[in-house]
Amino acid sequence: MSFEVALSGINAINSQLDTISNNIANSGTYGFKYSRSNFAAMYAGTQATGAEVSSVTQSIDIGGGVLTTGRSMDASIQGRGFFVTKSSSGESFYSRVGIFSTDKDGYVVDSFGRKVQGYAAVAGSTALGALGDMKVSTGQIPAQASAKLQYVANMSADWKVPTVATFDKNDPQSFNSSMVSVVYDSLGAQHSVTQYFVKTNTGEVTVHYTFDGTDLASTNTLTFDTAGQLTSPTAAVNVPLGTPAGATAMALDIDYSGTTQFAGEATNTTNAADGYASGTMIGVQITDDGSVMAQYSNGLKQRVGTLALATFPDEGALTQVSDTSWVASNASGTPLYFTPGSGMAGKLTPGSLEQSNVDMTEQLVDLMSAQRNYQANTKVISTQNEMMQTLMQAL
Repeated sequence: MSFEVALSGINAINSQLDTISNNIANSGTYGFKYSRSNFAAMYAGTQATGAEVSSVTQSIDIGGGVLTTGRSMDASIQGRGFFVTKSSSGESFYSRVGIFSTDKDGYVVDSFGRKVQGYAAVAGSTALGALGDMKVSTGQIPAQASAKLQYVANMSADWKVPTVATFDKNDPQSFNSSMVSVVYDSLGAQHSVTQYFVKTNTGEVTVHYTFDGTDLASTNTLTFDTAGQLTSPTAAVNVPLGTPAGATAMALDIDYSGTTQFAGEATNTTNAADGYASGTMIGVQITDDGSVMAQYSNGLKQRVGTLALATFPDEGALTQVSDTSWVASNASGTPLYFTPGSGMAGKLTPGSLEQSNVDMTEQLVDLMSAQRNYQANTKVISTQNEMMQTLMQAL
């Protein structure tokens, strides 16, 4: 019987060595979670029959170190949750490894080519779209014509009424100041709108406009109270700009809210028009809220979706598979999906990766302990064998 008991111990230790060696081998694997073999005693009725590895516990709840990579499509999870990917056959995989890129068709994929799952962006809204494959448009985005200009400045109260009574954009003596704003037409071509400010009376400044150097018929008068605050206009001023060649007619709503007339230097704090030229995609990045942002050559960024993170009622019961991934099991329960930082899901750290949580010192100590126990069990077999030989010689 001693042979069988010692043999069971050796077999259990061999299973433990498999676990330890796998931990050590993956000490440098991103997103890897170490496992621990749990021993249990075996009995046949009241008769001891040895030991076995009754279960293997995963350390999914223990985070690994964070390695900063600076790569725009890398991300690590701080807390609970798994990135969700799908294979070409539609099978779902869950991983802590956030190494992503876009494939030739624009799909966001992991380092094994599996499609990353997330919530699609809804145009003109912050709401979440349907959960599924995430795709980035690889073509050009069309231009958007400028329609609004936010303009905030201080029209110096120290200005004098110009000595030249008739405004002439070519005569600096006929105006007090000017400012150029950049706008775009429907084709994405860039144009300039110049405002010329003329003090016409106390608390009164008249604005003249040109479009690409051509005088416009529109003028506008800004009025201020004795505290230097703007009293008129109270709404945006609509300035027709004309029709650029090949483009649609343009008009600009200029909002002067916040403009003042204080003594001292004339300053400009806001000069921002909407609209932009067409652009081609030049890159993709992940933000800390899980948004996947496409970057375009015109400086525009568009959210194409938000990464989904999955949590499980019993994450320790997930089944480990290749490529540092897990699949759901009956014991793990059904996945629950969240955006990063919401619900039970942890936050993301962009530009970084989660390292293995293997403590090498701990594993080496376990390895030495397993070696000692293995030797002890082999000693039992050796002793039992010597006793049997002694018995046989006595017969």
